[in-house]
Amino acid sequence: MKNKSGIIVIGVLALLIGLLISVQIGTAKSSDVGGLIPVSKAASLEQELKEQRAEKEAIMQEYLDLEERLKTIEEQTSSEDALLQSMGSDIEKYKMSAGVVDVKGPGVVVTVDDPVPTEENPGDGYSTIMLRYDLLLALVNKLKDAGAEAISINGQRIVTSTEISLAGENVNINAVPTAPPYKIKAIGNPDTIESTLTIRYGIVETMRNNYALRVNISKEKELTIPRYSGVIKFRYAKLAEEEE
Repeated sequence: MKNKSGIIVIGVLALLIGLLISVQIGTAKSSDVGGLIPVSKAASLEQELKEQRAEKEAIMQEYLDLEERLKTIEEQTSSEDALLQSMGSDIEKYKMSAGVVDVKGPGVVVTVDDPVPTEENPGDGYSTIMLRYDLLLALVNKLKDAGAEAISINGQRIVTSTEISLAGENVNINAVPTAPPYKIKAIGNPDTIESTLTIRYGIVETMRNNYALRVNISKEKELTIPRYSGVIKFRYAKLAEEEE
């Protein structure tokens, strides 16, 4: 703000000096109007003209100095603005990496659901994917391997502190109870993610062939993944101070 105020003040001063220069030039020209004049009067006018020219040169120099100062302040302001923009950009990147802001972009949606009961295999009433929730962990790891930059499961953002665990009849994700079907969203290169998941003997083939889970993958041009809704607390970790 101080730099911007300085720019305004210097700009006004430069304008006033410019007007003063114009007045001085006009005065000098008006002194030349007329016919024959006495020698003494001519000498007086010549001296006055010299003084006006000297004053005009001094004012012009001050004007140039002000212009130079204005240019310097503008460059400093531009440099500071660029630094602030760079810092702001870095902060936003850290926020996205930490999962504390909503993000959007291209990616895939993976839907995982239990097998369809049949006469041959009616099931035992328990959810296969909930009993084998470790498959969800394996799926998340594969998404990270594929370069996924943001992941959520049933609306729960996956961050470094996320826990996926069986609690009673539910699978808790970020301490929030969830149940199938599981919709996993991942932002990243859709083709790379799909090919990583569907590789032979990969996680999707294991889910389908070994556990009869229904797994569907759809590539999306734009997904929105919500921010982590919990509170990130550090009980033991703290910033390491640099040794002098």
